[in-house]
Amino acid sequence: MKLKVLHIGIATALVWGGAQASATDVVKIGFAAPLTGPQSNYGIDMQKGAQLAIDDFNATHPVIGGKPVTFALASEDDQADPRTGTTVAQRLIDGDVHGVIGHFNSGTSIPASDLYDRAGLPQISMATSPQYTARGYKTTYRLLTSDSQAGSIMGTYVVKNLKYKRIAIIDDRTAYGQGIADEFAAAVQAAGGTVIKRDFTNDKALDFAAILTNLKGMNPDAVFYGGGDAQSSPMIRKMRQLGIQSAFITGEMSKSPTFLKVGGTSAEGSIVYMGGLPNQRMPGFQGFESRYKARFHEEPVTYSPYSYDGTIALLTAMKSANSTDPKVYNAYLGKTSIKGVTSDNIAYDLKGDLKDAPVTIYKVQQGAFKPIDTIGGKS
Repeated sequence: MKLKVLHIGIATALVWGGAQASATDVVKIGFAAPLTGPQSNYGIDMQKGAQLAIDDFNATHPVIGGKPVTFALASEDDQADPRTGTTVAQRLIDGDVHGVIGHFNSGTSIPASDLYDRAGLPQISMATSPQYTARGYKTTYRLLTSDSQAGSIMGTYVVKNLKYKRIAIIDDRTAYGQGIADEFAAAVQAAGGTVIKRDFTNDKALDFAAILTNLKGMNPDAVFYGGGDAQSSPMIRKMRQLGIQSAFITGEMSKSPTFLKVGGTSAEGSIVYMGGLPNQRMPGFQGFESRYKARFHEEPVTYSPYSYDGTIALLTAMKSANSTDPKVYNAYLGKTSIKGVTSDNIAYDLKGDLKDAPVTIYKVQQGAFKPIDTIGGKS
């Protein structure tokens, strides 16, 4: 008789436990970035920031629409390829995600945004191309300073502050690389500098001897490169091997361990800009760094603080709207204002660009990125 009672008790507990589990809604958040290939270091860094944000938000035991909610990250590898990016975007849409963090590249984010907008799905991307938020979509939001902001600041700074007048520009022909090169070139010329040469490569190239040999005879004050660290690091090595002593200037995709490691001593003195504040000036970085290291057993790199803030903004909008329905919470996302890791005010303008968008300029000194100036801020 006791055995029978015990058996009924266990069965009842199992039924009750199952009921409790089913009462918790699992809400999927889509994520897309390059997770394999030469740009996987960016995507994985970004992914870890998003995952940590979900972990932290779940730890608050959120209740939305009267039900306990658990958020889960649904990740896809877009391989930094625009065609793969649209395939991945459709897969996330079909997989019933409630919002998207990603993509990383402008070249994947822009075509994917067409699909997300038609589905009414908010997308918070690392894309910096102005085109990403320029088409009037109400579902596109940005994690970083746009190229129109950063390119203008950097082009002016190089001429006015660093006193470089004759500048050569190379880009990788991606939406990001060509876009930032165009913005930079326009600002250089507006500030009184001269673009003595525009050249291009691609985001798979590793041999820059022909381009750089041609530039050597022109003796530019500085060489600007628009593209990623897989190209910028061998490029600076080849420059120094050829005896080109021009200053080397490039963007946030080179603010990475890869640029320092592959570039080696040749990278010394390089100027690298990055949207946002230096880590030590970010209001929430110390706590973020501690939690990141505890979770992943490594140091955060470049993009994870930004993807963390974007993910928290997305989840906070759902909580404020008391709904995980994208068509309901999107209006709250557009009006969000939170204190994040990277800024005291994570908030978006009417286009989906960050309202607070400074640019920090770093110089490689003794194998590390040392901040030398921060310009701009609230837009």
